[in-house]
Amino acid sequence: MPYKLNKLEAATRAVLAFNDALNRRDVAGMMALWHADGVFENTAPAPDGATYTGKPAVTQFWEDFFRAAPTAHFKIEELFGLGERCVARWVYTWTDPAGQSGHIRGVDVFRVRDGLILEKLSYVKG
Repeated sequence: MPYKLNKLEAATRAVLAFNDALNRRDVAGMMALWHADGVFENTAPAPDGATYTGKPAVTQFWEDFFRAAPTAHFKIEELFGLGERCVARWVYTWTDPAGQSGHIRGVDVFRVRDGLILEKLSYVKG
């Protein structure tokens, strides 16, 4: 009998594939893993972050983000999930225009349905 992915494996695989596309700055690849009605809650502005709903709004956010942060890189430190939910603990690193490196640490709480990311809620330490 062929092996079937359970929801946990499907969710973590979708999140890992999304992160790989993010680190390639491949917005089309990211959006191929995004649900049409998906919601992204950014870390900024404090204290609650901005919310982007639907694929067009989320696509525009990531295009703008990569223009402003061309060296952005997210390293997943830990990833775990249960059912449709998946949590990723990460470090975001960058180099600013003056050549100074920086980083922040944070967590994303995902909800994945049918292999597509339906929700990405982002939080940072700080």
